[in-house]
Amino acid sequence: MYLFVCVCLYGSGGNLKTFMKKHGKVFLISLGCAKNLVDSEHMLGILDSRGFGLTSAIEEAEFALINTCGFLQTAVEEAIDTILETARLKADGKLKKVVVAGCFVQRYGYKLAKEIPEVDGWLGTGEIRRVADILSDNENTVPVPFFIGKPTFLADHQLPKVQATPFYTAYLRIAEGCSHRCTYCLIPSLRGPFRSRRLKSLIREAEEMAHRGVKEINLIAQDTSLYGNELYGETHIEDLLEGLINIKGIRWVRPLYFHPNNVSERLLDLIDSEEAICPYLDLPFQHVNQTLLKSMGREPGEETPQELIDRIRERKRRISIRTTLMVGFPGETEEIFAELCDFVKMAQFDHLGVFVFSPEKGTPAARIRSTVDQEIAEKRLADIMTLQAGISKKINQRKIGRRLPVLIEGPSPETDLLLSGRTATMAPDVDTKVLINEGEGVVGEIMPVKITEAHTYDLVGKIV
Repeated sequence: MYLFVCVCLYGSGGNLKTFMKKHGKVFLISLGCAKNLVDSEHMLGILDSRGFGLTSAIEEAEFALINTCGFLQTAVEEAIDTILETARLKADGKLKKVVVAGCFVQRYGYKLAKEIPEVDGWLGTGEIRRVADILSDNENTVPVPFFIGKPTFLADHQLPKVQATPFYTAYLRIAEGCSHRCTYCLIPSLRGPFRSRRLKSLIREAEEMAHRGVKEINLIAQDTSLYGNELYGETHIEDLLEGLINIKGIRWVRPLYFHPNNVSERLLDLIDSEEAICPYLDLPFQHVNQTLLKSMGREPGEETPQELIDRIRERKRRISIRTTLMVGFPGETEEIFAELCDFVKMAQFDHLGVFVFSPEKGTPAARIRSTVDQEIAEKRLADIMTLQAGISKKINQRKIGRRLPVLIEGPSPETDLLLSGRTATMAPDVDTKVLINEGEGVVGEIMPVKITEAHTYDLVGKIV
């Protein structure tokens, strides 16, 4: 997925930047997840502070910066295709330099310089601070600059940042890296160990966001539930939430990527009682079978996934649950898959993402011999998504006639005749939408919408 960054970007100080710069203009392509997007925002901020211009049109650019994902093989293929496509523009004389950063670089290292010689500079995930140095170097050095090392850097509110999301919503990265040891995952090697930012730094950045008009803050980390654990000796995610909801102007705070083993009663109490904390939990269960979970390196918690769902559903405020599930992991039999389907039926997830196990080289899971045929795994994915479609439609139908607060995002990508927006139970980029076919909406405002229709995933309503 490309992110083409508009020139009308806001810097961390809250003032609209002007782009009459001493250096050339940079065009950014940001691939991958929201955590990667935050790195892109920091690189844009660094370039802006060092005198580079930013453009949303590659035809106007002298430099192209590609921030890559390398988590799965599909992401690797996308990164390679994007690099080669952009490099062709340089070969045609339309760009001076192409620089590549991110997880793809961290995963494959120095051999990339030999295999893709068209690139003029490389940055690993812990080296984003050097982006302006590479672009400022006017010499075509051999070998090309290649900065990579063990990822230990942790950006805070002092590192320049240019917001690349719409003005009303932003991602706040509260920690970097991961110290879990899931057997199928490369993140610890790509991003380093889990390391939290200081509470004061996060509050400061959130206050700056509110000052420039952000109404919705989405908290991201590889595991937001562990925030503060290695800093303070215990987790402090609830303290962070309490601090954020007291910031004037912030209407919604949503923690994403929350480990199912760490859902405390205090967290549920906060969601139950504080209107500004979105009634939303993103809990990547991955699976429900205990034997398979152990093989995945995801040790069971004090309660089963079913017990956790029941505990969440007992709350007065209905909390929307999103999860991610994996099918086709080595050892997943038909009986184990049936167990997973029964779990989906029981849990009645509001949002569900499913992916097929990918044996990534360098992970322990890639060495397990008891594999599931790819066609069988793909069919299992389709079966679960068909099951979820029926669940989602029933959940949506219960909302017909209700009046819901909706954050207006602008014209629908499908047609200019409809507006689109999101409720507090819909996260940006990954969840469904509310389509608005009547009434005048103001982009960036949270407005009351009466739901008139319910489809499998999207809702339809009118502003009242």
